[in-house]
Amino acid sequence: MDPTLDQNLDLYFYKNRLATYSGWPFDEECACTSENMAQAGFIHTPSDNSPDVVQCFFCCKELEGWEPQDDPVKEHRSHSPACNFILLKKAVEELTVEEFLKLQKERQKFHIKKTCNQAIEKFEVSAKSRRGDIARMAMEG
Repeated sequence: MDPTLDQNLDLYFYKNRLATYSGWPFDEECACTSENMAQAGFIHTPSDNSPDVVQCFFCCKELEGWEPQDDPVKEHRSHSPACNFILLKKAVEELTVEEFLKLQKERQKFHIKKTCNQAIEKFEVSAKSRRGDIARMAMEG
């Protein structure tokens, strides 16, 4: 996989993150408006049960249960203090090519870690089930 050809590079840009906020339940009288959420790096990833689920496009951190007074930047920093996107000191448009590639390398690390953790979790569930099968066969035998 070539990380520089990542199909989600468009999510580095605010307008593309903002475009994911169809049906966002908080309006302009709240701190967590769709504009503020997108500015903080979040994309809207709702489910049937949770209409306010968001995920940082960069570090993959998912958050839900938003309250009208929640500040998206503060919440992002609080729940994912190592996220390089929320720690940026300048706009993405102002990054040099070298800075952008270093940032993209860090993003890929977050995505690889998430993928590996999901695979480990799936394996552990499968192993637990298999242990149960073996124990039942031993009791029957």
